Amino acid sequence: MSPTQVIVIVLVVLVIAAAAVAARSYARRRALRSKFGPEYDRAVTEKDSRTAAERELRERERRHAELTLTPLAPESRARYAAAWEELQVRFVDSPAEAVGDADELVTRLIAERGYPTGEFSDHVSHLSVEHARTLGHYRDAHEIHKRNARGEASTEELRQAVVHYRALFADLLGEEPVAARPAEPGNPDTPHDATSR
Repeated sequence: MSPTQVIVIVLVVLVIAAAAVAARSYARRRALRSKFGPEYDRAVTEKDSRTAAERELRERERRHAELTLTPLAPESRARYAAAWEELQVRFVDSPAEAVGDADELVTRLIAERGYPTGEFSDHVSHLSVEHARTLGHYRDAHEIHKRNARGEASTEELRQAVVHYRALFADLLGEEPVAARPAEPGNPDTPHDATSR
């Protein structure tokens, strides 16, 4: 073989290798974007680079794989659904207290499913692997809950917090905890809610 032929072959091999690496990278990016949905975009925005964000998301997947998650027994699911329905009824008379109760109920459900409980950022990190589509609701509810603890949340914000908590709660539960009801003043489960289906 002539030196020119060797150079051409080496260049062709390098181009094919580069194309294979690019295709693999694109496929991994597409899989992460599909799995994490809006959480993918959030991670890219928060990190210095897309590569760093994707590394973080793959690390979340790795940590998530180490968890022992358990599905809820039908009795447990019914118990949680009844607790949620009771919480929504209490909202009418005590919206601020109901938001705190919603936070506690969601945290108990997270723990019973097998997710670690501790820091909020850890909740979000572990939940993002299977519940990324409702994580924005959880973040919004948590922010309102913190404002509520400082006495800074309006009744409408409290209603929205319950609606946001319900989105993650239903996702973890595997079903809507309470069937939609007709619109009532002060009822957080109204047709104009963000989670109505």
